[in-house]
Amino acid sequence: MSEPGRLQARRASPAQTRSEAAPSESETARPLSLLARWRRWRNARVASPAFQSWAAAHPLTKRATRKDGEALFDLVAGFVQSQVLFSVVELDLLDELMAAPQTAERLAERHRIDPQRMEALLRAATALGLLEHSADGYQTGRLGAAATGVPGLADMIRHHAVFYRDLADPLALLRGEADTELAKFWPYVFGAQGPVQSDVAARYSELMAESQGLVAEETLRAVRLGGIKRLMDVGGGTGAFLTAVGTAKPAPDLILFDLPEVAPSARARFEAAGLSARVTIVSGSFREGALPSGADAISLVRVLYDHADATVARLLGAVREALPPRGRLIVSEPMTGAQRPERAGDVYFAFYCMAMRTGRARSPSEIARLMGEAGFERIAPRRTARPFVTSVVEARKPASG
Repeated sequence: MSEPGRLQARRASPAQTRSEAAPSESETARPLSLLARWRRWRNARVASPAFQSWAAAHPLTKRATRKDGEALFDLVAGFVQSQVLFSVVELDLLDELMAAPQTAERLAERHRIDPQRMEALLRAATALGLLEHSADGYQTGRLGAAATGVPGLADMIRHHAVFYRDLADPLALLRGEADTELAKFWPYVFGAQGPVQSDVAARYSELMAESQGLVAEETLRAVRLGGIKRLMDVGGGTGAFLTAVGTAKPAPDLILFDLPEVAPSARARFEAAGLSARVTIVSGSFREGALPSGADAISLVRVLYDHADATVARLLGAVREALPPRGRLIVSEPMTGAQRPERAGDVYFAFYCMAMRTGRARSPSEIARLMGEAGFERIAPRRTARPFVTSVVEARKPASG
């Protein structure tokens, strides 16, 4: 079938789609709840063009109607907004315009872009809050300034060019039919694809380390490390999290456990931070064999969501074996919103993991269940100020374990 034919075969009218996809009440196993009935009534009204036209003009509903319309348009145009952000970051405009405004003509000449098109980019970035405009020209806006203060954000946005291509056919991604670039970009995650090249390991670890500062900050706000004598960070890469811990806390002693390919970069980081005397680096893979013993607390920072449930179960079992009785486990990573889906975990990280073709974003309750199945107790989520950065779940090994 030709490409137009395939596209046509995918399409159906809204009415046809609703009639084919939505079962009637007689087809469901049990009667619809009152909430489901109310939603069906509401949806029929809101989907009506006549109702939309009326609601847009009525004093009591026009504000909500406009808000819904703007939100819907943002969803429709979101991919364009992302590319505007990418262009601004790729041209380093946020840093360039931080101190003083510049005209579109000057920026166009510097970046070899047609003046009218540069003006269009600058106006688009202004509409998104990244820039501000005055008689003097364009200057970085409050949102743009905030973006420059997030460690690693610019590099993450630049690497999204790979992610965008993987999302070009989202249905193929959902059906597991896509040969994704992210799966090749992050081969370090898989481990089972043969020896890991040092440059690949460094690429992965450094990109993750750059954004680890905020994760560490939120984690250390959410958990108390008092009473811990030795903390081991499993899968800790180049040691960004342990460096944050060591800088903020005079105790505990620290152990980094990860692949040997990242050890040189980790050693250099600890030396630069003056932490070499407090840190022990142990090289190995948590996919193979037992974890080192000797720590009374183990952290897994942005590790579980990189792996499938079976790997996570094995890892949590190994963590339990490595810990002494009453030893603590700290898991910190992006999580989904469970019964209340949220944009960070349920949109971005869910699809990112899909494109990596390994692991998945989980809710705190799912992680708690996996902890419980591994033999942990006193499992508790810890509230973070910025859950879009990370969420935390803690647990303990039983006293008799």
